[in-house]
Amino acid sequence: MRIATYNVNSLGARLAFVLQWLRERQPDLVCVQELKLEDAAFPHAELEAEGYAAYTHGQAAWNGVAVLVRKSAFTAAPEVVQRGLPGQEEMGARLVSVRIGELLATSVYVPNGKTVTHPDFVRKLAWLESLADHLERTHASHDGPTIVGGDFNLCPSDLDSWDPMGHAGHIFHTEDERSRFDAIVGRGRVRDLFREVSPSEQTFTWWDYRAGAFHKKMGLRIDFLLGSEAVVGATRSVVVDREWRKKKGDLVPSDHAPVVAEVEI
Repeated sequence: MRIATYNVNSLGARLAFVLQWLRERQPDLVCVQELKLEDAAFPHAELEAEGYAAYTHGQAAWNGVAVLVRKSAFTAAPEVVQRGLPGQEEMGARLVSVRIGELLATSVYVPNGKTVTHPDFVRKLAWLESLADHLERTHASHDGPTIVGGDFNLCPSDLDSWDPMGHAGHIFHTEDERSRFDAIVGRGRVRDLFREVSPSEQTFTWWDYRAGAFHKKMGLRIDFLLGSEAVVGATRSVVVDREWRKKKGDLVPSDHAPVVAEVEI
């Protein structure tokens, strides 16, 4: 099974690009972030034409998450079991969970936080704490494999930043964020699939559009696929699909690259 997470940075603006990626990569399940679309405006027909059913928690202009399921890959009917992070509704549409048979898949979009002195940083930390609480409760009552895919807007370690010394103590690089990520992994009983496969490799999933950051390798690894023990044991490879951070003709990519895992479940 091919599982991915992808912050598309506005599905409305990037639909043709995403459809082309789906055709070429043929993922079976995709956790998507930053739809920037209300549910009523989601392009279900276009996704259906490519063989995908979409389960969404949308919001106009901001946020928005989805789980895309390739219909030919599953016999069980998907069911949405959670829309929104309990207790964090005011932070917007940032979580959706779908159960497909024994598999539980959750797409998350963690608040950015802006800067460490901004009030949104405190809200970001509270959101991360709520996510740890939620995953602990949810995964404790779920015996099957679990996947959490998303844009976490933080670097778990110095290895995940192009300039850890220069950014130390700044947004995405703080111990406050990292300790809460560790709590999510520990209490949620999941592990970072990329790091399980590539413990010492430096690679990034996000690059600023400005100043040629992508070509200068000035990026951050902030997009993750997390999996339960059953998923970790079945994971054969995890890659950052850098090719799809590049323009395709006139089509402009997201500032994030997809993360793709091959899992034998």
